[in-house]
Amino acid sequence: MRILFLTDIHANLEGMEACVASVTNHDMVVNLGDIVGYGASPNEVSDRSRELCHVFVRGNHDKACTGLAGIDDFNPIAGMAAIWTQQTLTAENLEWLRALPQGPIELENIWPVDNGPAPPVKVQCVHGSPLDEDEYIIVMRDAYQPLLATDAAITFFGHTHIQGGFCNHGEEWETLRPVYRSKRDMESCDLAIMPGAKYLINPGSAGQPRDGDWRAACALLDTGEGRITFYRVPYDVKKAQERIFSAKLPDRLALRLSEGR
Repeated sequence: MRILFLTDIHANLEGMEACVASVTNHDMVVNLGDIVGYGASPNEVSDRSRELCHVFVRGNHDKACTGLAGIDDFNPIAGMAAIWTQQTLTAENLEWLRALPQGPIELENIWPVDNGPAPPVKVQCVHGSPLDEDEYIIVMRDAYQPLLATDAAITFFGHTHIQGGFCNHGEEWETLRPVYRSKRDMESCDLAIMPGAKYLINPGSAGQPRDGDWRAACALLDTGEGRITFYRVPYDVKKAQERIFSAKLPDRLALRLSEGR
């Protein structure tokens, strides 16, 4: 099975659509949360997510933009965007976002039965961390406890907008960062899954990357091949920016898209 993982779309329709159009031949799409917030297309991205995605977990912006959580911990720009989003969402999309489930959520029956050596059995999905849906896993010290505590072989997470992840295999601990040749074209980077290892994998943000690469990010799990592929996909940044300017959201929300910050 080929499973496409999207996260942190943040109402960026152009980034989302570029990922979906570029990473084809998938059997399932999993959305790791923060569907809305920051960007200017909350209804369009919500509608498209409802059509496309099979599994969801909620993000902190999904909660804040629908009134399930406050915005006291948000910076002023994020808070303004959350208020605008709540006022802009249709009643149907508002209720749908409010009903998104909290992670972790396990993906079942995704590994081939006759795959030779026993593949990883449990794959789970969260927004922040398997221990706390709002926790950030940015560096290895953040990853130690989640990796030790979980019984999942692979945990897909988002929240940080940084593509890559972390791995524990016996006494070895490794930070995983895809390496690309440029910041222009569509590129991919493969990661072979080691039997017996445990992984925390962040597909990267489809709508607001913060790792210095402006391109939309996503990841594909191929359970038949035992491989995770990271992708970076160019998209129409100017169109996404124009939507933000037209909505009279803070300029910074548009300008940062071309910086990947």
